Amino acid sequence: MVIKPQIVELPPGRLALLFAVMLVTAAGNTAMQSVMPSIGTHLGIADVWVSLAYSWSALLWMLLAPFWARRSDRRGRKAMMALGLTGFAISFGLCGLALYAGLRGMISGLSAILLFAAARSLYGGFGSAAPPAVQAYVASRTSRAERTKALSMVASSFGLGTVLGPALAPLLILPGVGLIGPFAAFTFASLVVLALLRLRLPNDDPRYAGRGEIMSEPFSPASNPRMVEEYPDGSPDELAEAEPLHDGADRLRWTDPRMRAWLAVGALGGQAQSILLGVVGFLLLDRLGLRHQPDLAAGPIGLVLMCGAIATLLAQWGLIPMMGLGPRTSTIWGMGLCCAGTLAIGWGTDLHTIATGFAIASLGFGLFRPGFTSGASLAVSPAEQGQSAGIVAAVNGSAYIVSPAIGVWLYNNSSWLVWATVEAICLGVWLICLMAIRRDVQD
Repeated sequence: MVIKPQIVELPPGRLALLFAVMLVTAAGNTAMQSVMPSIGTHLGIADVWVSLAYSWSALLWMLLAPFWARRSDRRGRKAMMALGLTGFAISFGLCGLALYAGLRGMISGLSAILLFAAARSLYGGFGSAAPPAVQAYVASRTSRAERTKALSMVASSFGLGTVLGPALAPLLILPGVGLIGPFAAFTFASLVVLALLRLRLPNDDPRYAGRGEIMSEPFSPASNPRMVEEYPDGSPDELAEAEPLHDGADRLRWTDPRMRAWLAVGALGGQAQSILLGVVGFLLLDRLGLRHQPDLAAGPIGLVLMCGAIATLLAQWGLIPMMGLGPRTSTIWGMGLCCAGTLAIGWGTDLHTIATGFAIASLGFGLFRPGFTSGASLAVSPAEQGQSAGIVAAVNGSAYIVSPAIGVWLYNNSSWLVWATVEAICLGVWLICLMAIRRDVQD
């Protein structure tokens, strides 16, 4: 008699908490992107220095995300999610205070942007603990065949946040706080999510690295989870045996041949996306003639970012599940759409054309990002999911160290250099996918 493995899904309340952890940080960050070009103009800071203010934070993210991912294998996913949210809340609040002081004339514009960069580094240092923990929590509870869809859903929480952030940012510019309103609102929202996470998500004690079955006594480390009849946390079928984590366990290296091509794809594609995101706000200030009225720019910038976010959601919630796209196919189609969208942005002189081009490019990135994430995940074993998630988060963070500032510098010197650079990067991703990555295997 063959007994089929029982699949128990995570309770909806827990899924909602995991979704909210990712959502609030994404919404806060994109709301900030909607107002920072206007704030920089008010402070009299050159565009390139506004972009560089994010660099230290992105470098810390790249360096520390793998560390927090490994630590989540020992301390638990919940602890790392809470640490990440705390880092985001403190960082976002201090960023708002620094910029408020600069806009009110309490300190110089240069001092304000330097304090903003210092406060932002707290997000890079500690906020990077949350996404790898959430991703490992979800990836370790899905079968290989379903992982692309599951990770797409995790990524879609960021996508939904990027819709809400730009949509809400103009509404949060209120009398008394002005352009700092989004900082205050999302600091409060992150504290609410942190409190709910602490109260509602059960404590976890991971005895296995990056796998779905988080077991505690009376089960021993040698227990076969597939033989257990009830799974309190919900565990997928066909989970492979995971090796118990110990101090001498081998670490997953960036040069691991299984992941090498996927990491190159993620690094290049991330650079293209970060350049477009870094340039689009300043592009709108110039092409809509709003340099002398920067307060009016938050609305158009928010609208363009929101169009891009909706297109990303269409890819992640609609196209990937509906068409059953595998990692390689999703990445190839995504880069093709990015090329088309970038051309429209480059030629556009009005809000409609720029928004349409940005939406097409974002549809492409919406296909590319889950493709890269799931491709890197599927390349390694279940026991290595936590480390893989940390490396993926670090690759994503590396794209925001200097690329946005380089993109803005290129734009200020010759805007066509920006579009040519993005097109060349997308072509590079295409070539890697075609030459170094195997075709998707349909299970």
